[in-house]
Amino acid sequence: GACSRHGVLVKGSNYLEALAQLESAVFDKTGTLTKGQFAVTEIHTLDMTQEDLLYYAACAESISNHPIGHAVQAANQRPVTAGSLQKAEEIAGHGISAVVDGHTVLVGNYRLMEQQHISCERVEETGTIIYVAVDGAFCGWIVIADEIKPDAQIMIARLKELGVKQIVMLTGDNQKTAEKVADKLGITKIFSQLLPGDKVTCLEEILQQKSKQGTVSFTGDGLNDAPVLARADVGVAMGGLGSDAAIEAADVVIMNDQPSKLADAVVIARQTRRIVKQNITFILIIKLMVLILGAVGLASMWMAVFADVGVAVLAILNAVRIIRK
Repeated sequence: GACSRHGVLVKGSNYLEALAQLESAVFDKTGTLTKGQFAVTEIHTLDMTQEDLLYYAACAESISNHPIGHAVQAANQRPVTAGSLQKAEEIAGHGISAVVDGHTVLVGNYRLMEQQHISCERVEETGTIIYVAVDGAFCGWIVIADEIKPDAQIMIARLKELGVKQIVMLTGDNQKTAEKVADKLGITKIFSQLLPGDKVTCLEEILQQKSKQGTVSFTGDGLNDAPVLARADVGVAMGGLGSDAAIEAADVVIMNDQPSKLADAVVIARQTRRIVKQNITFILIIKLMVLILGAVGLASMWMAVFADVGVAVLAILNAVRIIRK
């Protein structure tokens, strides 16, 4: 009840208990720590105009629902007609291969260029780099930037105050972009240039390092995050922008996409565990005392009623403090 008032849906009491023992918090970058609202900030071309480069990229990205693809399409000024795109295929974790106006177009990351044996140099700039090749020749790259969520830094600081030992960021972006975001947020450990399947491998590594009692959470929002959310001790999904698959796989859902709500959930989980321990201790002590008094003939009927109904009422009133707080 207290979590739901703060916009956090917890799917079971066992996940609330796992949050109370949180030792490592792992985050996806795009859409989780950042807004996922991308915009084209730079265009660099070789033997092609910027308008043509954006047009080819936008045609190829028209089959994509990814925010990066939407940013490219929004920046394109030339109309994309129904006949512009003859053929398109999405290459998972790499990009898109398409035929645009009779030209073979490749749009994606550096791995796509390597896979297709396109000669180009790796670009090291802040932001997400989209490489574009037309008819087997590298034509240029597009820089797309994202904005960090306002309360992401607050959330990281609060988790550290709560004693979370390790905060990790996973991203498919290049190392330079990942380091810039991590520096702003105060994250010391990052895994960059990851394919969707690599995130599970990274999480497995973190799970092996945890203590026996500690737990590891993963927070993400994308379709590719579903396997990682399912593997973590506590999977946390962004409910507003998150995909249906991510929300289904998650154990905890943050309904308003504010990452700081994770820290709220940890605080509530620890308060809940503390009050549960208080109630169990109180109940056992009272019942044991009345049991001993009853054995020696000193317990009255009213003492027995108090040990049963009265103790239950007091435990409930103690638990209600969580909602008020």
